[in-house]
Amino acid sequence: MDTTSDYRDPWISPRLKISALWVSMLFVFVSVDLFGLYRADVRADIEAGKISAFSIGQGYLLGVIVYIALPSLMVFLSLVLPAKVTRTANLVLAVVYALTFVGSAVGEWTYFILGSAIEVALLAGIAYYAWTWPKAVSESTSTTDEARVRAG
Repeated sequence: MDTTSDYRDPWISPRLKISALWVSMLFVFVSVDLFGLYRADVRADIEAGKISAFSIGQGYLLGVIVYIALPSLMVFLSLVLPAKVTRTANLVLAVVYALTFVGSAVGEWTYFILGSAIEVALLAGIAYYAWTWPKAVSESTSTTDEARVRAG
């Protein structure tokens, strides 16, 4: 008796894959930042009004909101923007954010480096699915292909 079964995954739109990857990346992003609050050196810097080389002020906080808002918006925008725009936006933002995560991990603690590596891997997935986005098949091409199959 043959008990092997073939499992078939349904086709999943690259839009859903990319959106889910943005969500996953944001979970790791928030976790790494929250874990940083357990560090005495980070808390001391915040008390002193600075983070790394930046002074905490209105400009810095506005920049942080924009930095966090973009991937947050991409969760939704990846699902609703036209395919060409979505593909381009995801490619560009994935590369830009990956570079910022790599740069911010230099000289950091191991948990931060691991979190950054996971974020970069998730962003690589976003870039991969955006880059390999399936092309639309025109109706005339599919009709021609069906005729070839029947003929031959």
